[in-house]
Amino acid sequence: MKPRAVMKIFGLLIFANPPGAQAVPLVTAWDLSGFNFLQRGTVQDVMAFMAKTVAERTSPTQRQSVQENTYVAHVHSRPASEGISGVLVSDTEYPSRVAFSLLNKTLDEFVLKVPKGLYERQVNSITTGSSSAPSAKGTGILDNAVFPQAQDYVNRYQDPRQADQIMKVQQELDETKIVLHKTIDSVLQRGEDLDKLVEKSGSLSAHSKMFYKSAKKQNSCCVII
Repeated sequence: MKPRAVMKIFGLLIFANPPGAQAVPLVTAWDLSGFNFLQRGTVQDVMAFMAKTVAERTSPTQRQSVQENTYVAHVHSRPASEGISGVLVSDTEYPSRVAFSLLNKTLDEFVLKVPKGLYERQVNSITTGSSSAPSAKGTGILDNAVFPQAQDYVNRYQDPRQADQIMKVQQELDETKIVLHKTIDSVLQRGEDLDKLVEKSGSLSAHSKMFYKSAKKQNSCCVII
């Protein structure tokens, strides 16, 4: 019997996406238990950078799946009036339809339970340069206790079969919309180069930049160890 393919969620991130400005992480949740303990911080650093990059390059109301090495960033950008987007980082085996159903559920709950007043001022401060984004790797500006559902969903839906109920409730979820499957390079703006973005990034440590370059050469950044 052929073994069942490994399916894994690595991270779930919610960003504030002000028009024409950088994306600001609001809440993040992770499960990197499949990685070597010494690598987890670096892997999270690189994944968070990629998630932010694709969030900034996904237009309001658009959904797309963007692959980099052996993981995929599924991105769901909400209408501009809400100004948020969600990114679920998974392996390539995790079903995209389940990923987008989970993102839709997560963002619906976030809008209902977390008022903009809790983060809008700080987001504006970060995007205008008067304050800095979180220095800790892969963290948001809100305490995870503000929206514990993110971590709960990462834990609960590692097995996509557990998301059956979500999918039954949301069968009509944007089925007429096209979900674009791209490589990370294809979502960059003309003239942009991912290697240069990584090199210029102030959010990535020198060690993470070296890890990214090595992983790209070996195409094994996110292979579970």
